[in-house]
Amino acid sequence: MPEIVTLPGLIDVHTHLRVPGGEHKEDFRTGTAAALAGGITMILGMPNTTPPLSTPEVLQQTAVIAQQEALCDVGLFAGASPEQTAHLPHLASHAVALKIYLNDTFGPLRVEDVPTLRACFQTWPHEKLIAMHAEKQSVAVGIGLAAAYDRPVHFCHISRREEIELIADAKMRGLPVTCEVTPHHLFMDERDRERLGILADMRPVLGTPDDVAALWAHLNDTVDCIATDHAPHTLAEKQSATPPPGVAGLETSLVLMLTAVAQNRLTLNRLIELMHTNPRRIFHLPEQPETRVEVAMAPAVIRQETMKSRCGWTPFHGREVSAQVKRVILRGQVVYADGRVLAQPGSGMILPSLY
Repeated sequence: MPEIVTLPGLIDVHTHLRVPGGEHKEDFRTGTAAALAGGITMILGMPNTTPPLSTPEVLQQTAVIAQQEALCDVGLFAGASPEQTAHLPHLASHAVALKIYLNDTFGPLRVEDVPTLRACFQTWPHEKLIAMHAEKQSVAVGIGLAAAYDRPVHFCHISRREEIELIADAKMRGLPVTCEVTPHHLFMDERDRERLGILADMRPVLGTPDDVAALWAHLNDTVDCIATDHAPHTLAEKQSATPPPGVAGLETSLVLMLTAVAQNRLTLNRLIELMHTNPRRIFHLPEQPETRVEVAMAPAVIRQETMKSRCGWTPFHGREVSAQVKRVILRGQVVYADGRVLAQPGSGMILPSLY
């Protein structure tokens, strides 16, 4: 009999659920089903949708849809838009955090001007986190803003040696910065892009083997969270003349990280810190009572045919792992068991509570 490991409900602070505007590749029902299949009971959704979550109307309408469809708990980010800074104080009560895009994104949410950055840091409530998509020298901009305004900044999907070392330096100086890394940046590098082509294209793009080594080297001290940046697209979109970047990750994150535990690359306690304790503390998220994930430490192979995500494919297809999610209990109810999602639409809670 394989060893059964019991974990708390895991939290993914970086997902793209494609509502509104991209429901053909994911929605709240399929995205939260994928989360439960991956042992994740709370997810935070990003705001670069169509239209973006940068006005109170769109954010509230999206939260209503999530309340009707979600199978696990969901929080939504507000998006910083140069055209919508007046809405920031009104967005805060309906969002778990503010997302600022300093680098490549799709839609109108990229921020390239200082007045918008000042408005965000001056008017977004101090008790709510600011998260940043910042790459390379943009990480230095984010660290400078954290220091200038004396408020926490969370860096999304850090992927390069220069970035993680800069954040390590900032932490050594006591600056209020945190960061996340993704499993695809830990378990893949630029050679996988050569092997898989556009199916391994995401933002940030895959790094060098040296970048990957640096992320692993800092996993026990500098890195705060493992987050998937779950960004599903259909195969038809990926194989089109203008393929969008992004890969699914909700269903593969935990089994990949537990494989690293089996290989003694990190401890089980550290995995729990990275995927539960730290995300909850950094984003001020509520407890989920009577919630746990049961995992069998047994060999398995990732198969895209069994995926719950609507996109139906993963760059990790065929990879051998050392764990299988067997059962997920959310607030005392079995919501996933042996490959079947049992939760009912609308059973997930929406954070922060709107009603």
